[in-house]
Amino acid sequence: MSSPVSDALRPWPDTVDWHPVSAKLTTLKRLQLLGNLIIPAAATAAVWFVWHWGWVFLIFGVIAAGVLIRVGTVGRSVRSWGYAEREQDLLVRHGLVRRHLSIVPYARMQFVDVSAGPLERMFGLATVQLHTAAAASDARVPGLDPAEAARLRDRLTTLGEIGKEGL
Repeated sequence: MSSPVSDALRPWPDTVDWHPVSAKLTTLKRLQLLGNLIIPAAATAAVWFVWHWGWVFLIFGVIAAGVLIRVGTVGRSVRSWGYAEREQDLLVRHGLVRRHLSIVPYARMQFVDVSAGPLERMFGLATVQLHTAAAASDARVPGLDPAEAARLRDRLTTLGEIGKEGL
């Protein structure tokens, strides 16, 4: 039997049907992280060729180790993302260590964006961004199939308009 305190600290409600984001987002995030090593590697090579400072490899090794650890954990991070559509609001969850649960009432949404950068398009992914009057409450759902992103955008827009009519 769980205590009321432990239930209050569990941010993911079990009473909703959570939709996961695409597993392709894991590969995309890993490539982005590995791409972040290009500039430190180039700087390390430049310092070595110009000044022959061997300690620069130690600094690069520490940076590379940090990136590689993050590459190894990104799969769990991506699996923590999810969204659930309820009757009056949309729930968006993410985070492993610091968990986030955003609840966005449909009636509070001002507009919904669907975006896809070059790498996202290459992987067949899109991001749905919800905008509300309070900038701090904006939520996003990355790693969606473009067709699912368009469906979610249209549904949220329709439900937002219906919710505003009742005000």
